[in-house]
Amino acid sequence: MIMTYIGLGSNLGDSRQIMAEAVQKLATLGPVKVSHLYQSPPMGPQDQPNYHNAVVQLSTDLVPLDLLDRLQAFEQDAGRVRLRHWGERTLDLDLLIYGNERIQNERLTVPHVGVMQRDFVLLPLLDLDAELQLNGQALKDLDIVQQSTLTLLDCTNWANI
Repeated sequence: MIMTYIGLGSNLGDSRQIMAEAVQKLATLGPVKVSHLYQSPPMGPQDQPNYHNAVVQLSTDLVPLDLLDRLQAFEQDAGRVRLRHWGERTLDLDLLIYGNERIQNERLTVPHVGVMQRDFVLLPLLDLDAELQLNGQALKDLDIVQQSTLTLLDCTNWANI
């Protein structure tokens, strides 16, 4: 089994419910652990609602592109449409980390681009593994983690797993 981390985001519809359903679907792929649930301002256009964000730790036997296909199918099941870059969405699932692998092809980059610059990814990752390192850098030591303005929405079992 490979330890992976999947970023979840939503800012349309009942985000908490949509994300909880996504966690249930991810659990069909292998054992999961879920971070706290956070709220963050949109990264792109500011004329959209705030996001709900979390990260799921998933142990799976799926190879990276098969996992990506499953994530994209789960997004489609949730009614995702891509209207604009960094725009609003019912569900966004990003393969953040896949074991210790470095992957770069036309469909997938792992570790995910921007992981080290996004507090809405870093704080949930640290919920799951406070000692997590990426590229030899302890995530907990990054300035963005120390200066985060994320809002903690729920630290209990919001995903009902």
